[in-house]
Amino acid sequence: MIFGMFAKILSSLVLLSSLAAAKPNIVVLYSDDAGYADFGFQPNCAADMKKLTPHIDRIAKEGARFSNAYMAGSVCSPSRAGLMTGRYQQRFGYDNNLPPGFKSGLELKESFWVKHLKNLGYTTGLIGKWHLGYPAEYHPNKRGFDWFYGLLQGSRPYFELKKPSAHRVIQENGTVTEEKGYVTDRFGDAACRFIKTNKEKPFYLFVSFTSPHGPLQPKPEDAKRTAHIGDKKRANYAGLVVSLDDNVGKVLDCLKAEGLDDNTIILFTNDNGGQTLTGANNAPLQGKKGTLWEGGVRVPWAMKWSGKIPAGSVIEDPVIALDLLPTFVEAGGGKVDPKWKLDGRSFLSHLDGKPKTTTVPRGPRPLFWRQGGSKGPRAMREGNWKIVHDRKAGRGPALFDLSKDVGEANDLASKNPDLLNAMLKKLDAWEGELQEPRWGPGAKGAKVKKKK
Repeated sequence: MIFGMFAKILSSLVLLSSLAAAKPNIVVLYSDDAGYADFGFQPNCAADMKKLTPHIDRIAKEGARFSNAYMAGSVCSPSRAGLMTGRYQQRFGYDNNLPPGFKSGLELKESFWVKHLKNLGYTTGLIGKWHLGYPAEYHPNKRGFDWFYGLLQGSRPYFELKKPSAHRVIQENGTVTEEKGYVTDRFGDAACRFIKTNKEKPFYLFVSFTSPHGPLQPKPEDAKRTAHIGDKKRANYAGLVVSLDDNVGKVLDCLKAEGLDDNTIILFTNDNGGQTLTGANNAPLQGKKGTLWEGGVRVPWAMKWSGKIPAGSVIEDPVIALDLLPTFVEAGGGKVDPKWKLDGRSFLSHLDGKPKTTTVPRGPRPLFWRQGGSKGPRAMREGNWKIVHDRKAGRGPALFDLSKDVGEANDLASKNPDLLNAMLKKLDAWEGELQEPRWGPGAKGAKVKKKK
């Protein structure tokens, strides 16, 4: 009898072990303010950057490039809020960037999707930039991350700070760390430390690099690698990108060395459109970070999963960062609960590019954007059509066919009034479900700058 009970226990342990092994690890590599044309895997990569990102390019070469990928926000903090919850961040008043030192953050009633992965047996880690709340109750360790190594604020210098503030210092689970080493390297090293420590069971790791967000402070050795770029600002920006790529390579090599490469989903993308003011190139898109043109919300996106995603493939279906929650939950063997009220949908079964029958319709769906509240700019894409409505500038809605005009240069609103009105009705209905911003432009009591 004892032997029989022991055999049953052993069998159960073996079963649990095999189930755990079957769950893929998930690593998200998230850059900050990078240009759409500044990675070698992009078809329109700028010539001066073509050979500077071999490690990031490897993800696309060994997996897929997504040609129609978006963030839910055009600036750092809102885009993270949408990604982390799987819901349009404007639903809980998160239109605008979180101000430094603000006494609030991402609504505490909103659930971070890492909690759903934890329920599936995942160990969770966040490295790098947080930018979703400063008071203790808003910190990563209180929102579902087992391990946090990074800074609370949206940016900081890349070299050691002589007098680091509480929100710019790099902390480890609430404990201040020594100001030592180049920030991008520190994040790459921390990612490898997390992987080695947690390799025995499934993990989810979000590596939120600050690079290439300003300040433009490349390491001297990296500046030499970009000296061929004549424009000094652009060269310094590129120096931040090569450091980013080096550390992405460090993470990829670590996964391979630990024998995890074949069972890990690896995603590389950027938090919003490139910041052209600091040297980014968004060609062929119009606009930049902070706008709702394609150059403000469309992002480079590459994803690798050995044996699941065919090498060198291209995913044309539009995806948005809100889709990551349901996709990763399904990849981990879970099911999305309708009670979560997600705005994203899983693209797991479509990673091979072949049509599938799923429980979620895969036809054109509307994607929405808004910033600055009900009087600020808004936009919508459905199929190949996109509306950009800059209410802040007092302009009427413009309509573009992205299949022929990805640069949004030819306004077709006057030629397609019925289509425009139908799309505006959907945009109005979506906006009717949102809250006004809790801070910043459009918030109650916010100061309005007078036009000169």
